[in-house]
Amino acid sequence: MTDRTTAKRVAGEAAVEAIDDESVVGLGSGSTAATAITALGERVAAGLAVRGVPTSWQARQRAREAGIPLTDLDADRVDIAIDGADQVAPTALLKGGGGAHVREKIVDSDAERFLVVVDDSKVVDAIDQPVPLAVLPEARRPVADAIAALGGAAETRMATRRDGPVLTDDGAIVVDAAFGVIDDPAALATELSAIPGVVGHGLFVDAADAVYVGSADGSVAVCDR
Repeated sequence: MTDRTTAKRVAGEAAVEAIDDESVVGLGSGSTAATAITALGERVAAGLAVRGVPTSWQARQRAREAGIPLTDLDADRVDIAIDGADQVAPTALLKGGGGAHVREKIVDSDAERFLVVVDDSKVVDAIDQPVPLAVLPEARRPVADAIAALGGAAETRMATRRDGPVLTDDGAIVVDAAFGVIDDPAALATELSAIPGVVGHGLFVDAADAVYVGSADGSVAVCDR
């Protein structure tokens, strides 16, 4: 087991301890959120009664394998969501490395409490990676022009096992918008949301209630936001 794997696992396990009986739980996507789904499945097997709302096809499959009963936002409101992040800065998160950021934002925003689980390599002073966008296919060029007008550079994320771009579960293409160091994520989030054709973006501003940061030595720091 690598140091990074240990850090992810302990963060996910620690966050799952915050889940109460009869909760509706938002189930995030990605490798760190997967550790939380596994840990939650173990608690369900031990008698915890919960229902899960998955944020992606992959999260749904993992939840089924873990034995977690599923529901959806039409039937239930989310009590607590657990999800990972690609970067965690003081006032914002960056998500969307797996292309599930639109559904993740919907579920995480609906939750009464949103817990973020990361290993300590994801904690940064400022977000500096490209911001994933979910874009309607016919809007790709106009969106790229709008990103350029904001001082960024847009690149369509291409699939590796099929021809064409990476698609979200809802059929949008994933476009990565690079801006360098983002000094004001709240302002950029507003500007990105206003671009016609952008279904959603990976900046989550002031969204988390707590961040669980796992380290290779097995310790977990819980940072309330």
